[in-house]
Amino acid sequence: MYVADENRYEKMKYNRCGDSGLMLSAVSLGLWHNFGDTGVYANMEQMCFTAFDNGITHFDLANNYGPKPGSAEENFGKILKEHLGVYRDELIISTKAGYDMWKGPYGNWGSRKYLIASLDQSLKRLGLEYVDIFYHHRMDPATPLEETMGALEQIVRSGKALYVGLSNYDGPTLEKAAAILEDRHVPFIINQNRYNILTRTIEENGLKETSHKLKKGIICFSPLAQGMLTDRYLNGIPADSRVRTDGRFLHEDQLNAEQMEKIKKLNDIAAERGQTLAEMALAWLLQDQDITSVIIGASRPSQIIDNVKAIENTVFTEEELQKINACI
Repeated sequence: MYVADENRYEKMKYNRCGDSGLMLSAVSLGLWHNFGDTGVYANMEQMCFTAFDNGITHFDLANNYGPKPGSAEENFGKILKEHLGVYRDELIISTKAGYDMWKGPYGNWGSRKYLIASLDQSLKRLGLEYVDIFYHHRMDPATPLEETMGALEQIVRSGKALYVGLSNYDGPTLEKAAAILEDRHVPFIINQNRYNILTRTIEENGLKETSHKLKKGIICFSPLAQGMLTDRYLNGIPADSRVRTDGRFLHEDQLNAEQMEKIKKLNDIAAERGQTLAEMALAWLLQDQDITSVIIGASRPSQIIDNVKAIENTVFTEEELQKINACI
């Protein structure tokens, strides 16, 4: 029977989500990859145990995480039932809805019908009465923003989520959504977006600036650019890499000569700091006061331990930051 490490909280830093009362572990575990039907359940268990033993309290899911859609929630629900459920009040569990989940006109985007039905399904798969954070997963150009935000309000009022978040929004839409949620007294606390050294979209579309202005947290997914910001591809593409075995999210053409030149320069800067490239990439995000947490993915427990080391040095000189920016 799993028993958590008594010293787990001494191994992690915790940051407040904007100006809310909620704090997240600086490193969160994402279940986007490796927790679906194609994963090995015993390995999933060990990754969750390793994460919690190292102070990671936030586990990030979505309705469509798999493959197949829903299977990551089912597997994590089993882990909760068999092991982690006794620590429920020490865990932050988040899920989302917004992408294609089931056939027909009611299983996608941002309607009240879809969001409420999806969360009900997620709670059944997880075996929970509520999640800590429920996100709308992407902007919906066809559904009125008032309807989508109204669904988030109803979800909180029903007790099925404690807080709400927005994912993959831009700055202008975030500002409009936040105004609606504030007017309705809905505890909106965090934005989830792709952000890493190589991908600066939230700096360009107003999301980062608006989040700062509104005092909302930011949690970053793909902080290692699907593995490009690691030493995994420095000497070519391994046969067992995600590029070769999956190919859904990282493609060989992304690892072109120009990109690899950038990555090698970044690796040199990391070495000068006494860090691996992955550690520096995570630390670069966490040195930013606007960033609440980074969501790591892992295929084995040792990767989690390695990534947690990033919190040991999140201080950068201005010269280092300039050198990193010059690589991009």
